[in-house]
Amino acid sequence: MTRSHWTRREMLKAGAATVALPVLVPAGALGLAGAAPSETVRVGVIGCGGRARVIREGADVPAFRVVAAADCEFRKAQNYVKQLSGGAKWGCYADFREMIEKEKLDAVMVETTTHARAWITVLAMQMGMDVYIEKPMCLTIAEGRYMVNAARKYQKVTQVGTQQRSMPINNWASDLVKNGVLGKILTVLAPNFVGPERWTKTSTKDVKGPVEPWWDMWTNQAELRPYESALHHGWARWWDYDGGGLCFGVTGWGTHSYDQINRALGTDDTGPVEVLLEEPVAVRQTGRFAPRETVGGVVVGDTGDIDTGTDYHGMAKLTGPRAKVTMKFASGTELKLHLDGDRGPGLGAIFIGEKGKLEINRNKIASNPKEIVRSKDNPGPNRRAETAYHIENWIECIKSRKRCNADIEIGLRATTLCYLVNIVRDVGRVGEVLKWDPVAERFTNCDEANKLLDRPRRKGFELPRLA
Repeated sequence: MTRSHWTRREMLKAGAATVALPVLVPAGALGLAGAAPSETVRVGVIGCGGRARVIREGADVPAFRVVAAADCEFRKAQNYVKQLSGGAKWGCYADFREMIEKEKLDAVMVETTTHARAWITVLAMQMGMDVYIEKPMCLTIAEGRYMVNAARKYQKVTQVGTQQRSMPINNWASDLVKNGVLGKILTVLAPNFVGPERWTKTSTKDVKGPVEPWWDMWTNQAELRPYESALHHGWARWWDYDGGGLCFGVTGWGTHSYDQINRALGTDDTGPVEVLLEEPVAVRQTGRFAPRETVGGVVVGDTGDIDTGTDYHGMAKLTGPRAKVTMKFASGTELKLHLDGDRGPGLGAIFIGEKGKLEINRNKIASNPKEIVRSKDNPGPNRRAETAYHIENWIECIKSRKRCNADIEIGLRATTLCYLVNIVRDVGRVGEVLKWDPVAERFTNCDEANKLLDRPRRKGFELPRLA
């Protein structure tokens, strides 16, 4: 993949190395049949796993019309079609590029594994597609910057799947912080998320005989290993494929939490200047998960704040590699990634300012003093499916050619915070401040950390040269 330009036909011929198979999806299956072709955006879904079900939440977006889907596991594509077609006749393809070629799409939703996302996204852009990119958008910081460059080069509309960016209540609360209602923000508290683990059971040398084409395609840029169910179905747990994609994981929930922080602090186009590992990395539980201690009916240590995280605590019970990390922005604001999974906002953060506190979680907010969030202009909880707002914004921007709420640059900055956590944990220099240059996107005092900004890619899955 080193040529400066590929035609669509050449891409299809090149194709044993793809990561998803396609399927035709009629608008009627999603309740969108009434939209006229001239008013609709024809969308293909690439990757038919759990997150691909997000298309159902776009059913009340009139101009959103899914017409195809894809997955490198053909049976998964077939099952996906059967479940979502509503009895309509859908076609299945063996390659997402063939889907794009034949279905005359306007855009695609890349709902694949994390390690395949950049490669597929850029090839789709080169074939003329605007793209909705599931989060985390990339596997490394360098890979993410490449994706941003591709989007700008090909002038594509991009939306990264951090849907809190489009939720009215989350944006309203973020604006309170940004507009100074809390005064100067001194500290932000966010969760101490679980990181990825390393797979050591097998390696390339254990591969015997020919490999199934779909497994080669699924493996994408990562090291080719023998098929293992724990890799295939548990990929979000392993470093080769994600940065901690579990619930309460660094890139699983962390992408949402850190994007919420950037939205409120106004740091969408920058990042911290210092990163500090507070303690050695160890396999730890994500929280105590016990009732809070009370004395005389009063919660010990209660500050009067409302805990917005109760809806998510039940999902956060896991054990994995963790360590507290603190970051500092040029403004002086400290970001302390210290919270456990049974306390506080798993999908947001607590902003502590000179005039009070504001806790922002997904579709739920709380403040101290309480009057901060009791304003009459508070839009209240979502009135639609949570991703519908995000899909609608993407479709509107495809038509207007404006940048989306979670444009790819914004997505990269949130994802970068995730990988900075993983990098400083890997380097392991407890108590030593690592200096980060958010413009150059490099550490200025740690070459060891800079080596983790990118990683080699398997032959056949190199990122294509930007024309």
